[in-house]
Amino acid sequence: MQMASCNLVDGKVVAMVALVVVSLAGLSMGARRLPVLLKRHVGDELSYHGGAVLHGNIPVTVVWYGKFKPAQKAIVVDFLLSLTATPPPTNATMPSAAQWWSTIATGYLSSNATADGGGGDRTNVTSQAVLATQTSDEEYSLGKLLTLVEVFQLAAGALPDKGDLVVVLTDPDVVVEGFCSVRCGVHGSDAGAGYAYAWVGNAESECPGQCAWPFATPAYGPKDPALVPPNGDVGADGMVATLAGVVGGAVTNPFGDGYYLGDKDAALEACSACAGAYGRGSYPGYAGKVLVDETTGGSYNAVGANGRKYLLPAVYDPATSRCTTLV
Repeated sequence: MQMASCNLVDGKVVAMVALVVVSLAGLSMGARRLPVLLKRHVGDELSYHGGAVLHGNIPVTVVWYGKFKPAQKAIVVDFLLSLTATPPPTNATMPSAAQWWSTIATGYLSSNATADGGGGDRTNVTSQAVLATQTSDEEYSLGKLLTLVEVFQLAAGALPDKGDLVVVLTDPDVVVEGFCSVRCGVHGSDAGAGYAYAWVGNAESECPGQCAWPFATPAYGPKDPALVPPNGDVGADGMVATLAGVVGGAVTNPFGDGYYLGDKDAALEACSACAGAYGRGSYPGYAGKVLVDETTGGSYNAVGANGRKYLLPAVYDPATSRCTTLV
């Protein structure tokens, strides 16, 4: 297999590029960063730079690295199953994960969107994630201390084809290079082979205030009360909130020359340009006004597959040049 060509698009790790490149030639990376420290970029232009995006039926392979409970796997899998081109019923009263995905699919992945640099004809949604396979490595074959290169190796080991997306998930006992200190998740690609991958770690025990926010008190800034996770699992619900943003970057800027804002090596992408926003009225350190489940007290803004509830990040909408939330 060809080695990846790697472009780093992590807004806080420009100084660490040399640590990642090693023998890789073009890895494209975008990361979820600590929301309370971020400046909102509403009004700036996130533009199309002429490169490929992932589109159509996007096969998704999940690599579970470490030990995950069945309930945790179900939370993540149901989220991925929610990324469908099938629109919600016209009489639906609840915001859906399908609506969230539709903003990405119509604004970034359609032929009309790439033809005119964003926005385009917001009809004929055809792109969707298709869960293909899942693999588990409960024996930690590469150990519990992973470099970003080893994360790439885990993705490559899934033998993805052109146009695929590999999602690598690590359990709370695994420490990945830069996790918590500079990133909560990241995406990359093998440009030669034509596939992308996304990695997210479970932060429940190591840094919940950084990478499972707003389901934990933030490590810095205002100490507002944490929100109750919608599925009762700080780690898994936090992973989905991060994964959503990283997947948004992976499909819209898989090879570093798709949609992004700012410098290529420190780019903001479809969701990271709106980091920390989950509902109306958000500001750094405050997720915004979201819905609350009357039974569980869990905070959410979207309903997904099997009726499962999620808190999904705002998406920068190229049609309006604004960050849009579901609620």
